Amino acid sequence: MTTNRIDTAVEPTATTTTDPTPGHLPRRKAALALGTMFLGSFSLVTAEFLPPGVLTPVAQDLGVSEGVVGLSVSVTALTALLTALVLGALFPRVDRRTLLVVLALGAVASNVLVAVAPSIGVLMAARLLLGAALGGYWSMSLVIAAQLVPADRVGRAMMVVNAGTTLATVAGVPLGVLLSAAAGWRVVFVGAAVVTLVTALAMRVALPPVAPTPGIGWSATGRALRTPGVAIGLTAIVAVIGGHVAGYTYVRPALALLPGSDVGTIAVLLALFGVGGLVGNFAIGALVDRHLGVLLLVVPAVVGAGVAAVALAPALPALAYPAVVLWGAAFGGVLNAVQVWITRMMPRQVEAGSGLVVAAFQTAIILGSAVGGLGVDSAGIRWTYLVAAAAAVVGGVLVRSTLSRRYADGVAPV
Repeated sequence: MTTNRIDTAVEPTATTTTDPTPGHLPRRKAALALGTMFLGSFSLVTAEFLPPGVLTPVAQDLGVSEGVVGLSVSVTALTALLTALVLGALFPRVDRRTLLVVLALGAVASNVLVAVAPSIGVLMAARLLLGAALGGYWSMSLVIAAQLVPADRVGRAMMVVNAGTTLATVAGVPLGVLLSAAAGWRVVFVGAAVVTLVTALAMRVALPPVAPTPGIGWSATGRALRTPGVAIGLTAIVAVIGGHVAGYTYVRPALALLPGSDVGTIAVLLALFGVGGLVGNFAIGALVDRHLGVLLLVVPAVVGAGVAAVALAPALPALAYPAVVLWGAAFGGVLNAVQVWITRMMPRQVEAGSGLVVAAFQTAIILGSAVGGLGVDSAGIRWTYLVAAAAAVVGGVLVRSTLSRRYADGVAPV
C-alpha cells in the first residue's frame, strides 16, 4: 500500500473535523440548497439519457437510422468531458452560483432545440450544448457542495445531489418513454426543458453566491495531475467506470441469455438495478465520510462481482436477481466515493480536481461503450463481461492505493 503525501498544509485538529467553517450555511438552508442541486442532477441526467428511450420515433421522424440517433449520447459525453476540463479556466472569476444557473439555462435551450429540431444536424448541435451544461454542472456541483457544508459532511451532501442522477435513471427516463408513447417525443423534451427551467430558478434563489476556489486555470489543472497519486487514481476510476459501462451498455442482450428470459423478465431485472442504485447512493453516501478507505475497495469489487455474476447467470439463472441489485447498489454509490476521494487528495484544489473526475467519468463512458462493443462482437458477451469485471476490481485496488493511510478514514486537513 502506498502512502503518498496528500497535502503539506495544516495538521488535522478536532475543530477541523467537527466545526463548520465560516461561510457554511445553517443546516436547514444548506438542505434547501442541496435540494435544488438534486433537482439539477435529476433534470440534466434525465435529458442526457432520453434519446435511447425514444430512439425509434426520433429516427423515423428525422429520417435517419437508430444508430445515428444513438450517437447523440456519445456526442453529449464528449462535450461534457471537454467542458469539465476547461470551464474553470475560461471563467476564473465568475460566481459559481451564477455559472451553475447559466449552465442549467443552457440545458433548457438544448431541450427546446431538440424539441423543434427539423433535422439530425440541429439535434446533434443541441446535444453538444447539453453536454457542455452537463460537464460544467458536475465539475461545479462538488465545489459548491463543499462550500455549503463542513468538510466532514461533504459525502452526505453529494449523496443528496447524486440521488437526482439515480432517480433520473429509475423514474425520469422511464416516465419520458411513457410520455413519448402518449404524446410524442418532442413533447418529452419540452417537458424536460420546463423542469430544468424551474430548477434553474430554484438554484438562483436557494444557493448563496459561491466564489471560485483557489487553484483553477490551465496551470492548476497541470499541477493537479502532478499531485502524487492523482493521475493513477483517475486512471483507476476510468477502469472502474469503464468496466461498469462496458457491461451496462450491453445489459439487455446479456440478460436475454437467461433461460426463459423475455421482455418482462428483463424489465424487472433493470428495475431491480435501479432500486439497488437508489439504496446504494444513500447507504454509501452515509458511510463514505468516515469509511472512505474501505469503500474504495469494496464498492468497485461489488461492481465487478455483479458484472461477473450476470455473465455467469445463464448457467445459474437465480444468480441474476441478487447480481443486478448488488451491481446497481455499488454503482449507485461509486460517485460519492470518488468525489470524497478527490477532496481528500486535493483539499486545496477541489475545483480543479472535480473537473478531472468528471473528465475521467466521461472518458470511461466513451471508452467503455466502444471497447465493450468491440468485445461483444469479437469475443461474445460472457468474456466481455468477465474482462469488464476484472477492470473494475483492479481499478478499485489502484485508487485505494493512492489514498494516504493517514487520511483514509476521517477528514483531510483543510
